[in-house]
Amino acid sequence: MVNIKILGMGCANCKRLEAVTRKVVEKLEIEAEFEKVTEMDQILSYSILSTPGLVINEKLFAAGRIPSESEITEWLKTA
Repeated sequence: MVNIKILGMGCANCKRLEAVTRKVVEKLEIEAEFEKVTEMDQILSYSILSTPGLVINEKLFAAGRIPSESEITEWLKTA
């Protein structure tokens, strides 16, 4: 099972990142556990300066932007 964390305080971009990532997970038909990280100290522990952030299996893949479906697909395939 893949562990996916969405880093952010719940802004519109954070919600869009989660929606796009869930769509890719469904397409790939993989098991994934989603976690929303909203506490600032936990977000900062990933050394990001802006949200949203995408963490897959404890590795930061994107910060401060919403990656494309194709980017997320490649990242999840290698996870």
